[in-house]
Amino acid sequence: MHERIVDDSFIYGLIDEESQEYPVRMLTQVLEVSKSTYYATKDRCPSQRNQENEQLKEEILQIYEKSKRRYGAPKIMHKLVQYGWKVSLKRVQRLMRDLGIRSIIRKKYRPASNHEKVESRENLLKQDFSTTTINQKWAADITYIHTQKEGWTYLASVMDLYSRKIIGYSYGKQMTTSIVVNAFHQAMQNQQLKDGKHLILQTDLGTQYTSDEFEELLAQYNVRHSYSRKGTPYDNIIQGLSLFMRP
Repeated sequence: MHERIVDDSFIYGLIDEESQEYPVRMLTQVLEVSKSTYYATKDRCPSQRNQENEQLKEEILQIYEKSKRRYGAPKIMHKLVQYGWKVSLKRVQRLMRDLGIRSIIRKKYRPASNHEKVESRENLLKQDFSTTTINQKWAADITYIHTQKEGWTYLASVMDLYSRKIIGYSYGKQMTTSIVVNAFHQAMQNQQLKDGKHLILQTDLGTQYTSDEFEELLAQYNVRHSYSRKGTPYDNIIQGLSLFMRP
């Protein structure tokens, strides 16, 4: 008997949801329920429906927050069904609108378009990352990090290929030449290097690394600059490692 009441409640709720697009008469015929009984139940038990909606809203909010606000109505409905609720997608969508929540989709990072032709430069390492001691070969790169407060931020880092340790880094809200300059300065200071005449630094062909300011900095320390080929991330071991580590 209890099971039949639950089924009727679900059916009448489904009619409520679909009645915005289809006539009640057609819905009651398709679902094989009496139109007069539907209206009588609707008039008799409005509070029961409201109480159920409030319970559903609490469940929806919990699922939404657990998903870090990433779930939309279809995924939330799927979770609700797993929890034993009999609920339609439209009902979940309506309740989410009432709550003022929606799926937050994180935008993928898209670098700003650069119409200038990228000139290839000499690749001294040619994917030979072997070393016999520290301060022979370094690699530098910029990583994009998304934050809720600031949006996209940028981490410039320098790795010693012998120790495979990050020896210098700089973090900023904008991808400017200054962050790669600061990261390199920190690496030189941490490694206590005043002259890099035996050192090769591998970077990509990004404008930060090919800028006059950065090139002059390397020349100041007698560091030889090796460049990855365009579209070949494995020329730079930092980029190569990040690709292998992706799930």
